[in-house]
Amino acid sequence: MDESKPLKVRLTFSVILVGISLLFAAVVTDHWAVLSPSVEENTTTCEAAHFGLWRLCTKHLFMQEQGPKEKSCGPISLPGDHNCSYFKHFTPGETSEIFEVTTQKEYSISAAAIAIFSVGFAIIGTICVLLSFRKKRDYLLKPASMFYTFAGLCIIISVEVMRQSVKRMIDSKETAWIQYSYSWSFACACASFVLLFVCGITLLLIALPRFPQNPWETCMDAEPEH
Repeated sequence: MDESKPLKVRLTFSVILVGISLLFAAVVTDHWAVLSPSVEENTTTCEAAHFGLWRLCTKHLFMQEQGPKEKSCGPISLPGDHNCSYFKHFTPGETSEIFEVTTQKEYSISAAAIAIFSVGFAIIGTICVLLSFRKKRDYLLKPASMFYTFAGLCIIISVEVMRQSVKRMIDSKETAWIQYSYSWSFACACASFVLLFVCGITLLLIALPRFPQNPWETCMDAEPEH
């Protein structure tokens, strides 16, 4: 048995835990995208917004002068009146007309559901890895690697669904939003995909039986796994 295998598993698992932390941060926060409205010449305040998988937050901000005749709304980090509400399709008692009118709710529901699948796969994979640390349970590393790979694929699909949602919102004639940018929750989701997918494949390669090292050595002659 490869004596360095336990160390490789623990190092890979440590990186996976970072990916899971980024995944949880992306799922529970609401800074996936920041939306800016069209700016009127005679106004001094504007309403920017940011949203995630579960809710939309609006913020009343003072206009920022960019040039002699140019004004912009934001950045969103400026102080202002802040109001958040969960999407109506998740909490029927709440109101989120802006999101309901400008974007099909199916996009939001799909992105959230796929993200939940990603979290579920990551949790099951972690349970498998923790159980594999016991003696003679290395066989659990293979399903764990697949669960982590599936978790990465699910979160990147959720990212793409959210990206299409933002594009539909901006392109809609019924919305005041004309500009958008992706924020740190979106970056966390993308980073978690890279870590979970790559480390899932790495964990699978570590869990596979050792191949013969010499041309004359057959698989039957190779040192067996214990």
